[in-house]
Amino acid sequence: MRITITIILLLTMNIVKAESQDLTVDIWVDNWFEMYVNGNKVLEDSVPITTERSFNAETAKFTTELPALIAIHAKDFKENDTGLEYIGTSRQQMGDGGMIFQIKDAQSGRIIAASDPSMRCLVIHHAPIDPACAAEQDPVAGQGPCGFEERNIPAGWNDFDFDDSAWPVATEYSEGTVRPKDGYDRIQWDSRASLVWSSDLIQDNTLLCRLVVEG
Repeated sequence: MRITITIILLLTMNIVKAESQDLTVDIWVDNWFEMYVNGNKVLEDSVPITTERSFNAETAKFTTELPALIAIHAKDFKENDTGLEYIGTSRQQMGDGGMIFQIKDAQSGRIIAASDPSMRCLVIHHAPIDPACAAEQDPVAGQGPCGFEERNIPAGWNDFDFDDSAWPVATEYSEGTVRPKDGYDRIQWDSRASLVWSSDLIQDNTLLCRLVVEG
């Protein structure tokens, strides 16, 4: 009995000793994002995705216990389900995405996690299926080359215990390929932070991405 009581006390002490940690995130997404920590939204892009050329970086502080699950809902701009932008103008085209972030200990500034190709990212909107859609005079979502693929957001996708083992890993891209714009250059990015997206930077418009931060 005495041994059992001792074990219970030790387990209780460990639970009590679990402390929250203050972290800082720098994040840039082309064009818009929501960020969750263990299922709770902690940050949303301050510039609406409906804003033309809505390029900006965000820096914010949040508190969590580690390990923690970082989940990001990222969207490239599209006017509708064709996946195109600037529809009806001489600039009508498919857009391209891109994302980078780094998470630091708020006190020491030590990098504890960053976007990299080990992240799991699920594509939930892909369009147009045929790139010829960009040359259509009157592109209509779901018709001709302007077909699209869309899937529902899985329930609990941003929870720590969600099984993402079947999701593809992210793809790393160079600055020259992503061509990051306003906001990106005001952050001093650590070498461990990579520009990432799905395997299709152009036609994959909306992603759900997950990364476990161990600390």
